[in-house]
Amino acid sequence: MEETESQSPIQTDAVIIGAGPAGLFAVFELGINDIKCHIIDILDKPGGQCAELYPEKPIYDIPAVPICTGSELTERLLEQIKPFHPVFHFGQMAESMTKLPDGKWRIATDAGTVIEAKMVVVAAGGGSFTPKRPPIKDIESYEGKSVFYAVRKKDQFKGKNLVIAGGGDSALDWALNLQPIAKHVTLVHRRNEFRAAPDSVGKMRALVEAGKMKLIIANFTEIKGDKGHVHSISLINDAKETIEVACDTILAFYGLTMKLGPVANFGLNLQDNLIPVNTADFETSEPTVFAIGDINTYPGKMKLILSAFHEAALMARKAFMYIHPDKRYRFQYTTSSSDIQGKLGVGKNAS
Repeated sequence: MEETESQSPIQTDAVIIGAGPAGLFAVFELGINDIKCHIIDILDKPGGQCAELYPEKPIYDIPAVPICTGSELTERLLEQIKPFHPVFHFGQMAESMTKLPDGKWRIATDAGTVIEAKMVVVAAGGGSFTPKRPPIKDIESYEGKSVFYAVRKKDQFKGKNLVIAGGGDSALDWALNLQPIAKHVTLVHRRNEFRAAPDSVGKMRALVEAGKMKLIIANFTEIKGDKGHVHSISLINDAKETIEVACDTILAFYGLTMKLGPVANFGLNLQDNLIPVNTADFETSEPTVFAIGDINTYPGKMKLILSAFHEAALMARKAFMYIHPDKRYRFQYTTSSSDIQGKLGVGKNAS
């Protein structure tokens, strides 16, 4: 799989905006239908939210895979699409989408890449996302050194005197997952009620009672440190008492701010910052433009990776008719189709 940038227009069959699970599986479904793809993603790697927000967090609802992490799912999807040689454009935002006189779409990115394609698949999740910062003075100077908003690698927190701030699933999940490897974990939340799964809350309280973790009900008010390295934090509780907590690392889970970004200006019909689609093929208000995954909406929509995979399969069937109008679409099973197996490099027709 290649990664490329270019100042001159690139010609391809399909542009996929978003390299999360929906976008990656779309490459597979389009590939078995002889449709070549270029993929644009604002992140510097594939995987979308799976890779960015919970690369090591377990996922339990992928069919026939009882458990896998976001990173593992991404790796398996990448392995699955290798035979189709998709071209990735990482670290780029799709800024504009223009219809050309010949019916193609011209997609331009903020890095100057221009791609012309017969169809577009918007698989941008909830749009671009950024973590909400705690309202703490100068917190930016600590970010990336001793203040973090996501866990990329668990081992990064091994032996750390760690403060985790927040009361939702991410805060509780990582408090439980990092407690065995951190030197010490202090969980800070503004109230003694949590938005996380009851099982996680129960496990956290058991660790606190056993003295293996500390819970402080207070508001985060100040960071003390030097040259980006935290020495301690200041908290204030409901009794207006100031509490000092020594630490060297902070994980803050205050939620995410989701923005649709330039997709909002692509000329597609929108509904509550989502893209309405039909359920026959997940086409948008613009013919040859599709939306799959969390970015779309329709009656009964469920924001599951499983749903995105289903949407990608039906999208690809309609896409075949646009890209290969002179050919008849034939539904085939991968288990029995020698044609598909040949494309995948398996079976008797593998090259």
